[in-house]
Amino acid sequence: MSFCGLPNDDTAYAQASTIILPVPFDKTSTWLKGADKGPAAIIEASKYLEIYDIETDSEVYRKGIFTAKPIHAASSSVLLRKTDTTVSRYLKDNKLVVTLGGDHSVSIGVIKPYAKRYKDLSVLHLDAHADSRDSYEGTPYNHACVMARAREFTKNIVSVGIRSMDSSERANVDRKKMFFAHDIHDSDKWINKAVRLLTDSVYITIDLDVFDPGVMPSTGTPEPGGLGWYQIKKLLAAVSKSKQIVGFDVVELCPSEHKAADFLAAKLIYTLLSYIYANR
Repeated sequence: MSFCGLPNDDTAYAQASTIILPVPFDKTSTWLKGADKGPAAIIEASKYLEIYDIETDSEVYRKGIFTAKPIHAASSSVLLRKTDTTVSRYLKDNKLVVTLGGDHSVSIGVIKPYAKRYKDLSVLHLDAHADSRDSYEGTPYNHACVMARAREFTKNIVSVGIRSMDSSERANVDRKKMFFAHDIHDSDKWINKAVRLLTDSVYITIDLDVFDPGVMPSTGTPEPGGLGWYQIKKLLAAVSKSKQIVGFDVVELCPSEHKAADFLAAKLIYTLLSYIYANR
């Protein structure tokens, strides 16, 4: 299967500006399992997208979107090595990588090569959870630790939509760069401030539980009080207009009977790609 049902061959890779990288890994999620089925569900739903984007008046698929073979791994340490190596190769070929998780721990091995490639990299972290524990359930590579690991690669991290964290995480986060859901849910005034905190090169990691579960019910750790579709879109549009978005991931889709959730994830990816290339 390929994203949007587009033709996929070796020639297409050479011409593609964007690589869709499925990583069906779900070894560290702590409640509902099934995030390993997320990448396939997103790609399946993407076949039903209208490939003309109204807002940007564009058809971003014409820039070339190549769907890579999935990365499989039996453990977090193996996954980290595989994703680091694979993403580094794509970056060497000047591709924009869109990683489909999988639980949020898959982002660790993707952010690492991006931080090596872009010395001024900042990470925009959209999530319900702070994900800043040093270790959880006996491993530093749990999905609850992804931003603690990301801070080992870059200190430029801005988190949005947070509404759940453990007291042990308080010392690990910079509250000046954290936009809690209870502070921003009823206004868009915070968006420009969040954008100003980012450096010129931005990697975006999107845990789908940043959305309210009424909009996105299919996640492994749903949390009430999340953001809406248009709030997220306004933020992504603002970032794309003033910064260079160099890559992103979408993680933690736990497919269920709610196929609208699968489609939301696919639409989010296509929308963000449309924003990125409309502003290049």
